This record gives sequence, C-alpha cells and structure tokens, in this order.
Amino acid sequence: MSIELLSKEYGTPFYIFDVEKLRERVKYLQSYLPDVNLIYAVKANTFVIPYIHKYVSGLELCSFGEYEIAVKSNVPYEKMIISGVYKDYDSMEYMFSHELPYRFTVESLTQWYLLKEMVNKFKKELNVLLRLTSGSQFGMSEEDIRVILAEDNPNIHIKGIEYFSKTQRHSIPILEKELVKISRIMDSLEEEYQIEFEEFEYGPGFPVYYFQEEDFLEDAFLEGFREALKHIKNKKISLELGRSIAASMGEYVTKVVDMKTNHNGNYVIVDGGINHLVYYGGNMGINVPKHEIIPNRSGSNKYIICGSLCTINDIMVKEFRADNLMINDLIVFKNAGAYAPFEGISLFLSRELPKVLIKDKDKIEVVRDSVKTSELNSNYKKEVVL
Repeated sequence: MSIELLSKEYGTPFYIFDVEKLRERVKYLQSYLPDVNLIYAVKANTFVIPYIHKYVSGLELCSFGEYEIAVKSNVPYEKMIISGVYKDYDSMEYMFSHELPYRFTVESLTQWYLLKEMVNKFKKELNVLLRLTSGSQFGMSEEDIRVILAEDNPNIHIKGIEYFSKTQRHSIPILEKELVKISRIMDSLEEEYQIEFEEFEYGPGFPVYYFQEEDFLEDAFLEGFREALKHIKNKKISLELGRSIAASMGEYVTKVVDMKTNHNGNYVIVDGGINHLVYYGGNMGINVPKHEIIPNRSGSNKYIICGSLCTINDIMVKEFRADNLMINDLIVFKNAGAYAPFEGISLFLSRELPKVLIKDKDKIEVVRDSVKTSELNSNYKKEVVL
C-alpha cells in the first residue's frame, strides 16, 4: 500500500517501519562482517524487537522497561544482555527470581557488588562483561576493573570486556587506533591476572547519513573496519549496533496543514514536528533530511518547514526546496527508524503521539495507535482545592 493510501486510511502523522528492509540491512552488515556477532541496541527502536531478535545474536537492554518489552515479545532469555548505567535492586531481584538473561554488563563497582549480592542470594551463576570507560559516565576505569579481577568469585564468570565511546563515527584510522588500544589493555589484564577473556563486545558507532548533502561509501568503510578488527585476536567479537541497523527501515510521514508568508520567508506548518522526529546532528533544521514529497513537488522555491508546537524551536527544515507546496501535501522523512521517534520532546504541548505502523511484506499492522498525552500531563482527576 502506498504512503498516500496509508495516510488516507490511518491519518497523519505516523511512523512506518519496514521489516523487510530490516532483514536486508542485517544481511548486508553480516555479508561484510561474517565472523562477528551482531548485538542490537534496542534503545534505537523497541517496536521492532519481535522481529529483530530472530536475525541477530543478542539484544542489549538498558532498562527494566526494555527488559519487560523483550519478555513480552518472547525474546529468548539466552539472547538478552542486560546493560545500562543504573541497575536498581528491585529490577535485579526480579530478573534473578525468574529465568536469568544470558549476560549482564558491569559498569561500576556498585553494580558489581549488587550483582554479587544477587548471585549469593539466589544461588545462581552469572556471565558478565566488564565495561571499560572511554572517559565518560559509562563504564569503569582500568583501576576499578583490576579490583574486580583481583577477587575470587567462582559463580560469576567474567567473559570479557565491553567498550563504546561515541556514535556517528566514520574514520577507520580512528576506530583502528581505538581497537589497538583496547587490545593492548586486554592483553595486559590477561597477563597480570592469568586469565583469558573469551569475548570483546564493541560499540563502533557506525554512522548513518541523514541529510541530502552527505555521501557515504559504506562498502569501503565496512571493508576497512573488517581489516581493523584483526587487531583483536583469539576472541569472539560482538558488535553492538542500534542506529546502523534500524535507521534505514523507518519513515516518518507528516502532512502540510497551513502555509503563510512574512518578511522572513515562506512558512509551512505540518501536523508533526520536533516532538516526533529528531535526527542526530539536525542542528535546528539547518541540514535538509533525505525526504520525499507526495505528490512530487520538485523545485527550487524555498520553504521553512515548522511543526505544530508553540515554540520557535520547532523548525524541521530551514531551507526546504520544492515547487508550489500545497496544504494536504505529504512530506516523508527518510531514515527515521532509529532514535528519531524516541528522542523528541513528545509530551510538550500535550499533542498526541503518532501511530506506529509495521510493514512486513504486504502486511500492514498498527502496533501503536495514536496516544493522547493530555492524560499524562494533567491532574484533572484529582480534586482541586482553591
């Protein structure tokens, strides 16, 4: 069904995530990186969990909410990896009292002691990776990792090291330099504590190019990265990817609802906005996202595309080129499958959350209807005393 027909049946705005594109994306990455395990970071897009877990080696879950979604989506526990900078007692107790996920990451000594307590309380064995910090709030220093390695904990199996520094990274020399550094650190720890790490989980932060002026030779990039990975020897390598896996399978569809002109330019108001769509590096609408206009309005006239929020910050594109845009035209923003639907200020102005559609071949399913946020943003159910 075409975007135009979908908009007539379901209204706008809406997200549509194409499962076939998701499958093809995973196959593409695996074709260049056949010897690594792909781990999907579900924070990029939780709606595709019921599909993506079938095609990857594991799912990274960074909150109890993500864990709940995975459980309800029938994700096998052996594919669940519990990560995140904050692991609270009640959530850990719940997980340990049920079937245990495959692995946990350890991001601090506090987390380490909490997991030790759970292991002793529930008499279970646990697989962990120790996350090495890149200098941010994530992970631990080498000194803290040494504290853990110096302990004797027969029921906690330290499988290896996890490392992630940042996203949208496109320089192979920088990634290679980082891999060399991590390899040396792991070698040093193995020698010092007479251990052998089985696994290295790496978040390479593969880039996604959202904007029209950008170009990216991904085949050559992946070939270069495959060579850089050779610095990691004798270990199972897992790559934790979110944006790179999910971005291309999603589109965000919004409709022109008003138009006006003043001394600053031609303004177009759409029924969506920055509360629904955020691109990494969007920079207040300066960059023009890859998009499609329905019907086709290719041209050189300049428009300022604004959303429906009552804030001057709700600028989606400052210099949008088209020919004679009209009310009811559709604008389809591409590469909206990762983060874009989740990082917006969705509760601002109490506007509805858009519908979420999943396309799997010829089947369209509404997996989330539009959601009123007015009930979340009010206390009208309470008695107000003046």
